[in-house]
Order: sequence, then C-alpha cells, then structure tokens
Amino acid sequence: MKKRCPWVPLEKDFYVEYHDTEWGVPLHDDHKIFEFLTLESAQAGLSWETILKKRDGYRKNFKNFDPKKVAKLTEKDVERMLQDSSIIRNRAKIESAINNAKKFLEIREEFGTFDTYMWSFVGGKPIQNNIKKIEDYSATTKESDVFAKDLKKRGFKFLGPTTVYAHMQASGMVNDHSVDCFRRKEVQKYT
Repeated sequence: MKKRCPWVPLEKDFYVEYHDTEWGVPLHDDHKIFEFLTLESAQAGLSWETILKKRDGYRKNFKNFDPKKVAKLTEKDVERMLQDSSIIRNRAKIESAINNAKKFLEIREEFGTFDTYMWSFVGGKPIQNNIKKIEDYSATTKESDVFAKDLKKRGFKFLGPTTVYAHMQASGMVNDHSVDCFRRKEVQKYT
C-alpha cells in the first residue's frame, strides 16, 4: 500500500484522489490558480472535505473559474447563488469571490500573469519542507504572512495568512508532502 501524508483520510476516495493528483503540484496556470484561490477562500472556517464535495457547484456558479466572467457577476447572481445548496451559501464569501476576481485581473494586468506575482513570494521555486508527522505542519509561515498582507493591501478578501498558506500548499509553492509520502518525490519532478 502506498504511504501518504498523515492528514489524508484513506477511507474517502475523493480526498485520496485530490491528494494523489492535485495537492502540492506546482501550479503555473492562472485559471487553475484562480480556482484554488476561490476554493481556499470559501473554505475559511470550514473543512476542506466540505469544499471538495461542493467543487462541482462552485465550477457551475463561478463560470468554471474564469476570472473575467466571475468579475462580471451581479447582485442578481449573488442572490441566485444564495439559494443554491451546491455551494457555501455565505453572502460575504460569494461577494469576496467576485471582488477577488476583479483584483486577480488587476494583478494580471500589472505582472502579466498572476503566476508571476504569486511565485515571487517563494523566489520562483517551491520551498521543500521536511514533514515527518502531523505536528510538523505549519498553519502559516513568514512567506504566507507577506503574501497575505500584500493580497489584503490589494483589496482581496477572505485570504488571511492561514488560508494563503493552505493555498501555497495546494498549489505547490511549498512541498508539504511528508518525507515518507509517495507523492513527495513525484511532486519534486515538477520543479
């Protein structure tokens, strides 16, 4: 049996699939980065399992995570989404996703890609951590603190240091696969 990170609930196939195929793979595609940012901000205060189960609802409601289309969503769209149980029905989170799409586009305008901006916080390559047990995982780092502070200054919402660090882990800015996880070496190949 393959060894996985200690946080993976092995009895939940969809969670194992996420870990084995997406989590920690260095992302450089702005479209996918926007998806991850949107899902991470929706997750604030909730379990990641809840978000994974509602991912298809987010894809449908948030225009398959096209930031240009999300930025154009209206109050009417917000009201419709508040009635849709396929996503988290929290007005502030829905409105923040729309706001964040607009800010995301501003960063792309300034830097050429959001990818260029985002990866600058780790010097352009993933930080390789040495996780041996569940207690070794950090909630934040100095990099996530700086990244979150800059996002806040630029007007992003629901992306504090803890949420930003979760995004950094998910998008491969840090390799937090445990040292004995089979994905650790596979993910390192992407760098």
